[in-house]
Amino acid sequence: MAKLHIVQHDPWVGPGEYLAWAVRNGYEIAMTKCWEQETFPKDAAADLLVILGGHQRPSTTKEECPYFDAAREMAFIRQYVDAGKAVVGVCLGAQLLGEALGGAFSRSPEPEIGPVQARLTEAGRRDPLLNGFPDTFSAGEWHGDMPGLTKDAVILAESDGCPRQIVRYGERVYGFQTHMEFTPEIIAQCVEKAGNSLVAGGRFIQTKEELLSFDYTEMNRQLDSFLDALMEER
Repeated sequence: MAKLHIVQHDPWVGPGEYLAWAVRNGYEIAMTKCWEQETFPKDAAADLLVILGGHQRPSTTKEECPYFDAAREMAFIRQYVDAGKAVVGVCLGAQLLGEALGGAFSRSPEPEIGPVQARLTEAGRRDPLLNGFPDTFSAGEWHGDMPGLTKDAVILAESDGCPRQIVRYGERVYGFQTHMEFTPEIIAQCVEKAGNSLVAGGRFIQTKEELLSFDYTEMNRQLDSFLDALMEER
């Protein structure tokens, strides 16, 4: 039986379609819930590691967030990369993945909240794992930062507000700044937690009503196609 390990930083930033896909495919699922101060396993035992988003940044200290240990988490990520396992970092997870491999995260040119129009780069159109993505697609967003680039990193998708939507760091190592896993349930929790951040405005910040009314089904289907292709390679 294939195994998935999920790192979840905050209770309101859930795994969404990543978990639903794994359940449908009969994966054995383990989780590290950081907000409950669970420790990371010693070994890279799963076939796929997914590191989710969160309200933190890779530079967030334990004084600022007692349950977030960026250095320990990046060491855990590096174990999986070094073992040749499949790794997908999502939003904060993508930034931690880049940092673990030597690419410093940075501010995104513009903050994005809600679905935006993203597009595959030429390299993205050639990447066989993204065959299920059209050239232009709706990408879920909730971020102000973006992952850093290593010398071997390849940008596969971009948007007008963020030039690093999907980054390939290795053969089976991908950073998704975008949240293709969003579901109505996750959005409802995030909106409740967001407070005034949705009132601040911005070119790529949607209203609560827009966020809650969007149909995330096609976004999830595109993520499923990527995950299917990723795990066919193992």
